[in-house]
Amino acid sequence: MIKFKAGFAAFGEVNTPTELILEKRTEAISILQGIGFELVLAPVITDDEKGIDVKTAVAALKKDDFDLLIICITGWIPSHAVISVISHFKDKPMLLWGLAGKYINGKMVTTAAQAGTSALIKPMRDMGYIFKFIYESPGAPVKIKQIEAFARAAHAVHKLKDAKVGQMGYRDMRLYGTMFDGVSLKQKTGVEVEFFEMLEMVMLMEEIDIKEHEGLMKKISLDWKFIKEADPAILEKGIRIYLALKKIILERGYDAVSLIDVDGMKKLLGYPPSMVFMLLSNELGICTIPENDTLGAVTQLMCRYSTGQSAAYMEFYDFYEDRVLIGVPDYIPAGVTDGDIIVQPTGFGNLSQGLLNVSKPKTGRMTICRLGSSGSDYTMHIVTGDAVCARDWEEAGWEPPAPMLPSLEFIPDTGVDELASKVMSQHCIITYGDNRQVLEDICFLLGITVI
Repeated sequence: MIKFKAGFAAFGEVNTPTELILEKRTEAISILQGIGFELVLAPVITDDEKGIDVKTAVAALKKDDFDLLIICITGWIPSHAVISVISHFKDKPMLLWGLAGKYINGKMVTTAAQAGTSALIKPMRDMGYIFKFIYESPGAPVKIKQIEAFARAAHAVHKLKDAKVGQMGYRDMRLYGTMFDGVSLKQKTGVEVEFFEMLEMVMLMEEIDIKEHEGLMKKISLDWKFIKEADPAILEKGIRIYLALKKIILERGYDAVSLIDVDGMKKLLGYPPSMVFMLLSNELGICTIPENDTLGAVTQLMCRYSTGQSAAYMEFYDFYEDRVLIGVPDYIPAGVTDGDIIVQPTGFGNLSQGLLNVSKPKTGRMTICRLGSSGSDYTMHIVTGDAVCARDWEEAGWEPPAPMLPSLEFIPDTGVDELASKVMSQHCIITYGDNRQVLEDICFLLGITVI
């Protein structure tokens, strides 16, 4: 469960009946708490001549930190009273929420909340506030989904400011699409990227506590289903690598990790890292992606912080006329696995034999997305659609009998031509459900263009 934490400031003019303002404020608070908000509350704020309400509200809101500030307009309010409060929190995303009038005995009775919001919108934009405007309508359902999506986005942006991606190695396979600019990435998203050497991991492997090693081996034997018996040496090496990485990750507080795969783990250590990624994903619960894909890892963090899901990566394999084949040649996290975790010892081409995850991924409504950059300009590609079971297929090069990789056929709402014309990378990040709104809100808050 994602917990949204918001500052809440309700405004109403001194000439509006106090009991009506309090009633609207109470109803608004109840709605927000009902969808999971934790609120830092300020008392009702009016435009009293001495500005006492403003000072009291600012002091109350400054007592705690929060992801976003909700500016609840219960009725008409002169703009200066609102700006006097929110100017103290200009670094926060804001939700300008205009409440609606009510029907009483067949007549609509209004406190002119949208007069208050209308007087604020342009001045707030001109003053550089980053906010979303949501208005309610008399007799209509409250726009809970829009409010919740924006809160999730603000929560994600708040979390990104302290997020760290750990990366072992750089530019696996000399790919261009996984490169990044650390300065602009930090400025745009707040995410810090740190590098560590493979040698550090190898040295730590020699210090592994045998008891921790044995305990994990027993857990694997219970949790995973093996298509055929695996070489114990393969399992032991994978556990040692994982435990070494675990030490690095916990000491440095990494929220996501990417490893050099083909040119590092496979070429230099002779070990395909699929088992290692499975353990990092399932045991530590962090975001993982291969091939030094930094922007892929940042996309994962955006998705995880806003949806609470695993935010797994997948690759594009083939474009059909009405759908695309997406899959992975190594692993999927437990969070996207439909049924048992199934593994198979096998090899690919001239690479060393390792442990391949051949589990089935979940199907259903899905959102795929990917962050990209051109210099300091950042773009996110977002597509919704339906994920169905993949028809029988194989990737050429696997040791016979070739495994069917974890995969899905994704039927995009946009059609394949439009999806293909905007693809950012061989990697995309998947979440279940329609998460377009929250991802668009994240991009709005960070100044990222959506395509």
